[in-house]
This record gives sequence, C-alpha cells and structure tokens, in this order.
Amino acid sequence: MTTKIGFGGGCHWCTEAVFTVLTGVEKVEQGWIASEEPYDSLSEGVIVHFDPEIIQLSVLIEIHLLTHASTSNHSMRNKYRSAIYTFSDDQSILVENELVRLSKESNRKFVTKVLRFVQFESSSERYQDYYLKHWEKPFCKTYIDPKLKLLIDRFKGNVRTSSKTVDRLEGLAS
Repeated sequence: MTTKIGFGGGCHWCTEAVFTVLTGVEKVEQGWIASEEPYDSLSEGVIVHFDPEIIQLSVLIEIHLLTHASTSNHSMRNKYRSAIYTFSDDQSILVENELVRLSKESNRKFVTKVLRFVQFESSSERYQDYYLKHWEKPFCKTYIDPKLKLLIDRFKGNVRTSSKTVDRLEGLAS
C-alpha cells in the first residue's frame, strides 16, 4: 500500500534526486508546497509516494533531515522552508514523535516544521528529473553529489540497485 508525505528544505532539484534513488519510493513529485497560515506561501518541496513496507517513514525523515540545513534558520527560509508536510492527523503525530526521537539521539535542535499539506504546484517539465538530465553541471556536482554520497555511506541498504542514477552513485562510492 502506497502512502505519501511532503518534504521541503533545500532546492527541490536536490530533494527530488535524494528521494528518487531510494527503494520503496515509487514516485517523487517536484514543485512547490504550501500549508496553512502563516506557512501558506508556496515553498520548494517534493511529495514522496512510498511503500512503508519497503521503506519506513522514520528512514525517510532521517534522510530528509540529513540532506538539507535542518538545524539552521537563514534568510531564504521562505523559499526553502524546512518542513515535513503531512496528509493526516495520525501522520502528523508520527512525524512529530520521530523529530523528537531524532533530536534526542543526535543532540541537535531541528528547525523543521511539521505542517499540514494544503497545496502543491508542480515545477515545469524542464526542471523535472534535473539531476538525471544535468548530473555533469557544477550545481549537481557541488550540491547533489554530496547528498547522494551520504546515502551510499549511511543508507546503502535503502538505495536502489537499479536506477538511472546507479552509475553516478557507483562513481561517487569510489
């Protein structure tokens, strides 16, 4: 049974690349997400459709927190809101509990908000699958490759063994 969750933090090109390579993730929608006031402006994010029997929500949350600036506020937080967008009250409670657990385990204070999903607007086709189309560009090498390397190093069991990105991932593991 597939479920979904929204993530916002850094650039949605980066976030899309991170979640696309994970086992159990069936689809990643890249674009802009909004919640309720005062977070009702659109902010870069993704909606991740996943099978919780293959990859647990707790793993997705941990990966999200480790692959963007989840512990610091900065001047671009309106565009790059650090958030997890939930689709039900039960999911909100699970996410909040997971954030508390991970904060205690890591001894870090996260700025990531747990927000109710309200609206999504897809980014234009030219930005979809940005990493797969432009992996050789400096932006990808500087910002996305290190996040994918982190996945290989810390979450190898959750990384797909067959995807368009595997060759790139194997090159990063060397």
